[in-house]
Amino acid sequence: MALFGSGAPDHPMASIRQAKQLIAELPANDPVKALDEVNFWLDSIRRTEGFKVDHRFELIDLLDQAARVHQRKLAQDYLATDRQEKFRENKRWTSVFSFWKQLGDGYGQCVAQFQSGARGAGAIRKKLPAIVARALRAVTLQLKWDLLHYGPVEDRLWGELGQLYLFAEAQRITSVAIEIYPDAQGEGTVQQEFLKAMLLGVSSTGGLTPLKQEIAERTVVHFGSLFTLQARPTAGCNDFFDLSMRTPPARVMKGLDPNEMTRFFGAGKALPALGHLIEEIKTNDAVPSRVNLGGMYDSSLVLSVMQHLALYWSDKPPARGSGRRKLATRITVVHGFADVLRAIGPAAGGGLDFEQAAGTESWIVENVSQGGFGAVIPQVKGDWIKIGTILAVQTKATPLWAAAIILRIARDEYQLRHVGIQLLAQAVIPVRLAPAGSASSANLQRDGEPGVLLSTSPDKHGEVALLLRGGSYAPGHALEMNVRGKQYQLTPRKLVQGGEDFDWAKFKVTQRAQGAALRAAMR
Repeated sequence: MALFGSGAPDHPMASIRQAKQLIAELPANDPVKALDEVNFWLDSIRRTEGFKVDHRFELIDLLDQAARVHQRKLAQDYLATDRQEKFRENKRWTSVFSFWKQLGDGYGQCVAQFQSGARGAGAIRKKLPAIVARALRAVTLQLKWDLLHYGPVEDRLWGELGQLYLFAEAQRITSVAIEIYPDAQGEGTVQQEFLKAMLLGVSSTGGLTPLKQEIAERTVVHFGSLFTLQARPTAGCNDFFDLSMRTPPARVMKGLDPNEMTRFFGAGKALPALGHLIEEIKTNDAVPSRVNLGGMYDSSLVLSVMQHLALYWSDKPPARGSGRRKLATRITVVHGFADVLRAIGPAAGGGLDFEQAAGTESWIVENVSQGGFGAVIPQVKGDWIKIGTILAVQTKATPLWAAAIILRIARDEYQLRHVGIQLLAQAVIPVRLAPAGSASSANLQRDGEPGVLLSTSPDKHGEVALLLRGGSYAPGHALEMNVRGKQYQLTPRKLVQGGEDFDWAKFKVTQRAQGAALRAAMR
């Protein structure tokens, strides 16, 4: 039904004036509700027939701009804390992901209607590069949020990226410099937006925490103008993507048979530029103000992410340390530093069955390597699961508890979580710790701070590894360690990793515990 004989669709946003009024009424202080309303209107506009292409684009643009403050607030809330109430976390993720999907679908519909010559198509011809670039960006941000949720990444996303870029190539608009958005990061090209998706896809962010993934994606955006794309294999283009397929980008390997749809890409000039930025951050112990990472972060956190990207953008990315073999078995798992201590402590002896104890879970091992396991987590378990969580693991083959850490997380199409578990030690020993000189041997054994010894003997440098309570590691502060009634002095050497509730650190044994003496105490 037309409004006043104008031929406009029967829709509350058929009038731009009315659309602006509806947008102005979005709740200002409830970002979830506001973004959900934007998603409703984007979906409604996309499903309503009769909009001229230029009018549809104008409405989508209005909603896109109006949603930005709400989307950013929800994204910040999602990343703000490591442990969130699960329902709220899922609600925030769903709202933000749905926004980028509805937005991408809307801009994609404008592209499709231009191709079909729909009414108003001619009016958006000059805006076509920006529309395609926005569509690509929206799909890339869906990829980002799939990765934040630890997948699986939908095949649809790779298909949409390929089709949009093919269209841009056909229109010869891939390298046209444009204002994608009227903001600080608004200028660019269609090719740059496409390459940001490609580099994010090959940066192995599935092994990073959500906050590190955010920093990684922002770093990709920062260097987006320096990435390179070629139609033929070229030095520095270490990865490829088939524009006609719904498959992710992959590493160029010997024997690859490219076709006319294959595109080769790489970090290009971004790799040395990233190296220079890493050195600048190391020198100044700060991230320069010209680098917008979406927030203020500790320089060591940023460095760890950028060094990760430098590895995966290089000519020789990291390979798996050891081969994995298929294995179907179960392991018993407890998580968190406090429960790890309870599992391995003296009270854990005497045949106590930890499979029946509170806090333990039974996971299914899929494969095993020298350095760890690949396991499946049952759906009803594991709302605490995140990268960097410390574990105690017990296999059916031994009553001893091993120490481990979650290294990777992925979801399959059935929403089961698959985790990569790195073993820190095959067998561990409970110890007591106190500042050097502060306790007698008897007092240390009784009142010292609990810890976990990961080493069966000092290494060639005379060092041992320990797990301490989170925040306990202090450079320059020696410790006394009681191991099975014997006391040793430790000098701190290195914090290997600081987790949510633990410190994994290395210490040099400096008194009473050299060589055979410490090995004997640890048996």
